[in-house]
Amino acid sequence: MTDERGSEAVDSVLAALADPTRRRLLDQLAAQREATATTLAERLPVSRQAVVKHLAVLDAAGLVSGSRVGREMRYTVRPAALDATSRWMAALATDWDRRLATIKRVAETAEQEERNTDR
Repeated sequence: MTDERGSEAVDSVLAALADPTRRRLLDQLAAQREATATTLAERLPVSRQAVVKHLAVLDAAGLVSGSRVGREMRYTVRPAALDATSRWMAALATDWDRRLATIKRVAETAEQEERNTDR
């Protein structure tokens, strides 16, 4: 499904998204397109310093990027990491669908054979 590096990237994204505050930050950034830690903190029940720490985790996972504009650091969403994780999840779902279809087919065949031997 994914190579070692791709697997690490997916792990990093899933770990970052495991925290509800980080998911809310990502949602806010997606809605606003760009924001500072201060603006993001105004809408959350956490301090600006906590927002900065959460943004650092999101940045390390490749989900956001920050750029300096004057004295401010402005953050934006980087969708590539989410896209890669989404592709991994879709491939995983496809694999499980295939496995479940095989199990169903085997069970149905066994049931049909059992009916035929009972006659």
